[in-house]
Amino acid sequence: MAKEIAGQLKLQIKGGAANPSPPVGPALGSKGINIMEFCKQFNARTQDKAGKVVPVVITYYADKSFDFIIKNPPVAIQLLEAGKQKSGSAEPNRNKVAEITWEQVKAIAEDKMKDLNCFTLESAMKMVAGTARSMGITVQGTFPANI
Repeated sequence: MAKEIAGQLKLQIKGGAANPSPPVGPALGSKGINIMEFCKQFNARTQDKAGKVVPVVITYYADKSFDFIIKNPPVAIQLLEAGKQKSGSAEPNRNKVAEITWEQVKAIAEDKMKDLNCFTLESAMKMVAGTARSMGITVQGTFPANI
């Protein structure tokens, strides 16, 4: 017999660094989820992604148990890492903060393909490039014809 789902919760937490302080503690505590148990399980499953912001979808049940799905880091975070920046531009149309290559865009698109709303690698690359443009990151060269 399946458990009765009470709800879902979406958080973005640094990998390997979940602790009961805000924002994790209050979000989970208000739903009746065991905070320390979640922190232990999350930190164990995200040791390889230490320091990176990782989205997590927590499904909690009526009997106060839970399970969670860890997703890939957001495109914006991956773009900042590729461009070696701390943040995007405040004025992306005027001030460019970094440059990346189409190979880096392709790697990010392949990594995020299952989370994006597209079917081809070409369209995923265009979505990643659009995110880069809105952050003030320039993509060098022209779009590659042989994907």
